[in-house]
Amino acid sequence: MDLNHTIVPAHDKDASAQFIARILGLRYEGPVGHFAAVRVNDALTLDFDDWDEFTTHHYAFKVTDAEFDAAFERIRQEGVAYGSSPFAQDDMRINRRQGGRGLYFRDANGHSWELLTRG
Repeated sequence: MDLNHTIVPAHDKDASAQFIARILGLRYEGPVGHFAAVRVNDALTLDFDDWDEFTTHHYAFKVTDAEFDAAFERIRQEGVAYGSSPFAQDDMRINRRQGGRGLYFRDANGHSWELLTRG
């Protein structure tokens, strides 16, 4: 069983999809129906959708060390605040849990995004 897609509520689906695709080094597929789709891998897309009101969500991705390094560099280049825990998403530190590395950051919608190299 694989997760095929998940809907990510946004105030501006295109800008939000482009931001996440850029930061995570993913492919923004543009409009797919009324969604703005970001391809994560062969089985999964993040389908951004315009919503007026929503609660914020948490999205966590286990990544390779190389993927972490590349995303972390893009986060720093864009001046995105990041942090070492879900309660300190702007302390500008990474964590080293379980012998790996991890970080959290928020997008313009307030969603929390996590990257970790060890599960």
